[in-house]
Amino acid sequence: MKKIIIIGASSGLGMRIATDFARMGWRVGVAARREEPLKALHDLYPAQVAYHTIDVRTVDAVERFNHLIELTDGMDVLLFASGIGFADPELRQSKLIDMLETNVVGFARILAEAYKYFRRTATDGAGQIAAITSVAGTKGIGVAAGYSSSKRFQQTFIDSLEQLAHRQAVDVKFTDIRPGFVRTPLLDTTRSYPMIMSVDYVAPLIEEAILRKRRVAYIDWRWGLLTGAWRLMPQWLWARLPVSL
Repeated sequence: MKKIIIIGASSGLGMRIATDFARMGWRVGVAARREEPLKALHDLYPAQVAYHTIDVRTVDAVERFNHLIELTDGMDVLLFASGIGFADPELRQSKLIDMLETNVVGFARILAEAYKYFRRTATDGAGQIAAITSVAGTKGIGVAAGYSSSKRFQQTFIDSLEQLAHRQAVDVKFTDIRPGFVRTPLLDTTRSYPMIMSVDYVAPLIEEAILRKRRVAYIDWRWGLLTGAWRLMPQWLWARLPVSL
């Protein structure tokens, strides 16, 4: 039985993807700060789902992550789906630090431990580390400086781990999943967003990217075209664009 650990599975995409993998017959380990949704998923699929509360911002996150791996009887795939994001042109210190502690420190803490797990268990077969980053990591977005910068960090950290894996001959694949706007509790419901997508539309595309072990997956093709244009844009022009979220 294949085993997947999903960090950030209490709502939105993480919860939907966890449910789908349980229905596929996978053994699924789920984690988040809130216990109630995790327990509810376990109660629906008691033979498939293990759960443990983890706050990726805290120093005991690694210990709790390793315990969840034990509860799940191992790990073939890690999906990091946890994150904080919002527009913050005022650069409020408390909001900025909270976001960076989750999207940067917590992200690096869990992915590094997952990589070391696969390095220790190299003889058991290939592993996979997947993470939901964002198209926002393509360029620095002024009204969401903390968010877009944290997503750039995530993408670069994945690139770095991939190079390290080749250097250390660790059999692990990496999947960087870059969605555009998805209608989840993460978004401010009082605002409108361009090319917004539903969880029902996005989740199967993410699952396909994981199952096919795609290296980078833009969700969806429209966002892939848009971010391709962003990458080609010179910085002097980008800095003058009236980008808003």
